[in-house]
Amino acid sequence: MWIDFLRRAFMQAIPLLFGSTGEIITEKSGNLNLGIPGVMYAGGIGGVIGAFLYEQNAASINPFLAILIPLLCSLALSLLMGLIYCFLTVTLNANQNVTGLVLTTFGVGIGNFFGGSLVKLVGSDVPSINLNATSNYFRATLPFADKLGWFGQLFLSYSFLAYLAIVIAIVMAVILKKTRVGLHLRAVGENPATADAAGIKVEKYKYLSTCAGSMIAGLGGLYYVMDYANGVWSNDGFGDRGWLAIALVIFAMWKPNFAIAGSILFGGLYIIHNYIPNLDVSGQELFKMVPYVVTILFLIFTSIGKSREAQPPASLGLSYFREER
Repeated sequence: MWIDFLRRAFMQAIPLLFGSTGEIITEKSGNLNLGIPGVMYAGGIGGVIGAFLYEQNAASINPFLAILIPLLCSLALSLLMGLIYCFLTVTLNANQNVTGLVLTTFGVGIGNFFGGSLVKLVGSDVPSINLNATSNYFRATLPFADKLGWFGQLFLSYSFLAYLAIVIAIVMAVILKKTRVGLHLRAVGENPATADAAGIKVEKYKYLSTCAGSMIAGLGGLYYVMDYANGVWSNDGFGDRGWLAIALVIFAMWKPNFAIAGSILFGGLYIIHNYIPNLDVSGQELFKMVPYVVTILFLIFTSIGKSREAQPPASLGLSYFREER
């Protein structure tokens, strides 16, 4: 039971890790993108559209193209969402909170529109799309994992996207902490006026970090559809994972490497109600609140301690007007 619980917790953690890593990179530039749920949703439907078009038009499924096409479509649509956010908040200086919430609504709307359209195209009796052929390649695991007992099940029985999420989080942590690019990005997030005076191109870093963060977050939606949901797309089936990813940013103290452990914890808390016997529906809903309660308690604790390391970038959510420098 514990092996199964930990495996499922890790699988739940991957969309959260993609989303939180992308949001951390975005917030380090001072941009508060509350549109991450919409970006992840758009990333998922982008992959579905790519997979659907390929399966419908290919005489035979090529494993490389079956992965590459949905992956590129997911990244492209996620990038578009990031560019929309940047244009509104960085170029036009629109309110970041409002823009993010609008982007969430917009992303969910795009997903439901195209998802519903694809369901009508295939004439399915149920409101969902099944992309088993493509999903099988995304869910492929190491062939020798089953032969290594509990170790193989717990550590080696996941798809390439799961390991990619961990690699991206570690690489981003190193970039932020050890490189000049990371130093400039953190400077922009802390004090854009000072960074600008030092010759750092503030708009460039805001655009690059937000777009990169959106593409990373979009992979969370792709993973959920192609791996966790076995290639089945259902409108409004993503749940509140996008909001959990944003909550995880606070819990991880804006550090991508901390988000790895935090995402596994949140993933476990998200499904723990399934392992508690004789729990009614009301009890299940209460347990689903636990990740948010943990985040609130952690936020209170860090605020009381006033640790600078646990605080967000100083200019987070604030528009930068160069003429006021």
